Amino acid sequence: MEKSSTLLVYYDKGTPAVAKEIKEALEGNDVEAKVDAMKKAVMLLLNGETIPQLFITIIRYVLPSEDHTIQKLLLLYLELIEKTDSRGKVLPEMILICQNLRNNLQHPNEYIRGVTLRFLCRLKETEIVEPLTPSVLQNLEHRHPFVRRNAILAIMSIYKLPNGDQLFVDAPEMIEKALSTEQDPSAKRNAFLMLFTYGGAGVDSKCL
Repeated sequence: MEKSSTLLVYYDKGTPAVAKEIKEALEGNDVEAKVDAMKKAVMLLLNGETIPQLFITIIRYVLPSEDHTIQKLLLLYLELIEKTDSRGKVLPEMILICQNLRNNLQHPNEYIRGVTLRFLCRLKETEIVEPLTPSVLQNLEHRHPFVRRNAILAIMSIYKLPNGDQLFVDAPEMIEKALSTEQDPSAKRNAFLMLFTYGGAGVDSKCL
């Protein structure tokens, strides 16, 4: 009879040498080295290490990257870091990421747009998402269904935040309008979920 076992992976997180190694890799031009460094940074965060000294390095050398894997790891990093102080106020440095997120939401590549919209679904800080709402709305009309379905989810997630209904005052109506012309099954499902949860004036039978 086989015995099940649990594997506990320990990552040595506290040494300055590790942070220095990550910083040097992020500042270089080797994409694979940057990917590996970002994975290590994420692992440190998952192990409880805040590594604030890496934030500015990541802003300068990682944000501009066009590599999809790096962008995905960057969004995971941004999801994990502390965004508020002890009083619940958004940290001033978080404003630095807003322009990058806006650029991603307007990026010519649909994958970067889509994963950024998905990232917004996990943000809880209204101050960060508020300046991004116009770009989120524009993605409702994007040609690629991957973008549209994630735009709907982002709107729904932002709408349920404290005062989120003030950011998207007519969100149910906007989603209902988008639904009237939507052909993608997943996007339609997300739209119906939004309308079911928050209501709408009534869904036209043509949308069914």
